[in-house]
Amino acid sequence: MSNTDGPIGIFDSGFGGLTVARSVVDQMPNEDIVYLGDTARAPYGTKSLPEVREYALECLDRLVDRGVKALVIACNSASSAVLRDARERYSVPVVDVILPAARRAVRVTNNGRIGVICTTATAYSRSYDDALAAVPDVELYTTPCPLFVDFVEAGVTGGPDLEGIAHDYLEPLVMAKIDTLILGCTHYPLLTGVINYVLGDSVTLVSSADECAKSTWATLNELGLLNHSPREATREFLTTGNPENFQGIGGRLMGGFVRDVGAIW
Repeated sequence: MSNTDGPIGIFDSGFGGLTVARSVVDQMPNEDIVYLGDTARAPYGTKSLPEVREYALECLDRLVDRGVKALVIACNSASSAVLRDARERYSVPVVDVILPAARRAVRVTNNGRIGVICTTATAYSRSYDDALAAVPDVELYTTPCPLFVDFVEAGVTGGPDLEGIAHDYLEPLVMAKIDTLILGCTHYPLLTGVINYVLGDSVTLVSSADECAKSTWATLNELGLLNHSPREATREFLTTGNPENFQGIGGRLMGGFVRDVGAIW
């Protein structure tokens, strides 16, 4: 077995991490992926950090058992709870979604006023505060947006109800005059339309999903784990919940990207 063999394991509490998976496939078309969504216990954003840690490590263990060559924690809540443990626990590289997005936001902001929208668990963990603590002349404004996840997981990405909630959530960030917003939950890139509509074109959106995929490419490249030659790559999707439900919602959100979903237990 060569050092480029094995899929990239991508883990999320549910469907949001599919945005990371698609970005990984777009940026690394020669790589096999196996995606695991813990939909039976989602959402993570309203759970305690110890609960999230327990569930996330259980799922990551399952991916490691399948011979992955790298782990991508495609969930901000899980990254907040388990990243340090995961890097000590596993022999494969582990990539998170928080630090890459924070670094990107620092690069693109002009006025140093950066917003982050996220789940309650991510906000409580202060992971983005920690990621930006050493950066001078940056003010971080954090707004939990828990209901956004409910809309995405129901396959709803527009409409007056969502728009009204978006106005309520995002108004404090408008008042704070942010010029950059981190989408600090991998569900949120699926709501880019309504978020951009409410905030206006003057605010740059930073997708934690896209930045995570870029970081994955860089990590695998540095370690010599990338498949550079064209090959027929595979995509496997697993869920702890109902495979038919996962495929139905995943299909509505991501089109034909999600198919042949299996159950992990």
